[in-house]
Amino acid sequence: MNRKDDYLECEKPWVYWLLILAAGWFGGYTFIQRGGVFCNAQTANIVLFGIALGQRNWQSAGYLLIPITAYFAGAFVSEYLGKSVKRLHFLRWDTILIGIEIIAVLILGLLPADVPDQVCQVVLNFICSMQFNTFRQVEGIPASTTFVTNHIRQIGSNFAKYVRHRDAESRARVRIHGLLLFFFALGAMLCAVCCEWFAYRAIWGSGVILLIIFLRLAHADRSYERAQLDQVPHGH
Repeated sequence: MNRKDDYLECEKPWVYWLLILAAGWFGGYTFIQRGGVFCNAQTANIVLFGIALGQRNWQSAGYLLIPITAYFAGAFVSEYLGKSVKRLHFLRWDTILIGIEIIAVLILGLLPADVPDQVCQVVLNFICSMQFNTFRQVEGIPASTTFVTNHIRQIGSNFAKYVRHRDAESRARVRIHGLLLFFFALGAMLCAVCCEWFAYRAIWGSGVILLIIFLRLAHADRSYERAQLDQVPHGH
């Protein structure tokens, strides 16, 4: 096991809690304000794509390829730029990605209500994919910051191991995955409240969360982790 001080700031639990809080906000926003869909993952879209093909509904199948392709593109771009940005020795790709997300969220909140919902959905598909591909492990524990299906499984699995063995590692994993699940639900709840007050501008609430992450990671990159800009986060 690595020591806590072996991990970069971008791998610390607080980063993952805030990231998944923002992701819960994204999902709540697209469901409430932009088309009644979730933008965080593509499982449902793949199922619908298969159904459309089986029913020979080519128009629907073609439409579903748009968010699926956006998710693919997000993973590709984040993987490609992550390696290229490292050579600049200024900020980590993880930090720059959060900055990109903030800009995207700011623009989405400025879009008029009559802009097609698909524009917002595809943009969030893209940035959720980049986030999912970039932030992979919280202090050595594989974790997603955009959806929670695996967190629910991990809670159940590790709780069973803890009941059987009473070991500290299983208890720690239950806590990590449990908190990630909690913050995801909290993000969706807070978004629902904000949508009642601010409607299409409610997306900016997630931008505030992301700004906190960006400022703290940028401070780490330019100060106490400046000599570690070449260090690759665990899981990459």
